[in-house]
Amino acid sequence: MKNIDTLREEIDLIDSQILKLLDKRMEFVKKIGNLKNSNGAPIYRPEREKAILKRLDFEKGVNLNKKAIEAIYYEIFSISRNLEKPQSVGFLGPVGTHTHQAAKSRFGAVSHYIPFASIEAVFKALDSKEIKYGVVPIENNTEGGVGITFDCLGKFTTSKIVAEIYMDIHHSFVSKNEKLSSIKKIYSHPQGYNQCLGFLEDHGLLSIEFIATKSTALAAKMASLDENSAAICSKISASIYNVPVMFEKIEDNLANRTRFFIISDFKNEKSTKDKTSIMVKTDHSPGALVELLGMFRNEGINLTKLESRPIKKRDFKANFYIDFEGHIDDERVQKIINLAKNRGNEIFWLGSYGDEQ
Repeated sequence: MKNIDTLREEIDLIDSQILKLLDKRMEFVKKIGNLKNSNGAPIYRPEREKAILKRLDFEKGVNLNKKAIEAIYYEIFSISRNLEKPQSVGFLGPVGTHTHQAAKSRFGAVSHYIPFASIEAVFKALDSKEIKYGVVPIENNTEGGVGITFDCLGKFTTSKIVAEIYMDIHHSFVSKNEKLSSIKKIYSHPQGYNQCLGFLEDHGLLSIEFIATKSTALAAKMASLDENSAAICSKISASIYNVPVMFEKIEDNLANRTRFFIISDFKNEKSTKDKTSIMVKTDHSPGALVELLGMFRNEGINLTKLESRPIKKRDFKANFYIDFEGHIDDERVQKIINLAKNRGNEIFWLGSYGDEQ
C-alpha cells in the first residue's frame, strides 16, 4: 500500500497537469475574447455555459457530482470572462446579502462587485453603463414577488434578463459568545427574524431584545462589535464579519428559495431549453386577458408565471408580467406576439434566457 507522502506526490503531479491545461484553456479564451471585442459581441453567454455544464454532467466520474462540477466550472467561467474583459457586477447590497451570494455563485471570486442601496439603483447603474451586469431578486417562494423589480423591468427598457438563479435561502444564528445564556440582544432584518420564530421559541430566545436592521448583513456587522449579542444572517455575512456560526440553518421553512435575475444589455441566443419574460398592457376590454392566455394555449406554450402590476399613473389598471417556456425568436412565440399586438395589446419583451428549473 502506498504511503501518504507518495499519494501526495501523485496529487501534486496531477495539480501541475491541471494548471497547465487550464492555462492552455485560457489561451483559447483570450482568442475568443479578441473576436468578441472586435465585433461587439457580449462576453457573458449563459446558454454556452449551460451547454458546457450539461455535457460535463454526462461525462462525470464517480467522485464529482453535478453540484461539485458546477462549483468548479463557474469559477473557471468567471476567470475566463474576466480574462476576455474585466467584469463589473452590481447587486442589491450591502455586501453579505443573499443577493451578493447569488451574484458570486455565477460571477466567481475575481469579478468586481458593486453593492447598491436599492434595486432601482442597480437598474440605473446598468442603464448608465456603470456596470455590465446586475443581480436582483425577483421572487421568493414564501414572500412572493418583488414588486420593485417587476416595475423596474418595465421602466428600464435597455435592461434585459439574461439569466436566472434559484438559490436556497438559509438563515444562521451567529455570535462571538459561545453561551446562549449570555446573549442580551439579537440583530436581524425583521423579515429574517420572523422567518426563524420557531427556532427562537425552541431555544428560549423570544424574550431577548430584538433590534431591527436594514439588512441581515448589517446585523452580522453589529454582532461582530458586541460579544453579548447575536445575529440572524446569511453564512456569507458571518464569514465577512468573522462571527462564528452557532446554528447553521434555523429558518422555519427549510424549503425557502429565492429566484434572482441577472440583467444586462444584450440578447441571448436560443438554447435547448429557454424561458421568456414579457410585460403586457391589455386594452382593458372584458375578456382581454383571457383572450391573450388563450393564444398561448392554442400554440401549446406553457406559462410558468402570471402576475399583475398596477400602473401607478392610472387608477386601478394593471400591466401583466408573464413567464413562458420558449425563446422570443421561436416561430410560435412570434405568432402569438404579432396576433396579440394586432388585437390591441402592448407587449414589452424583457428577456429570453435558459430555464434553470
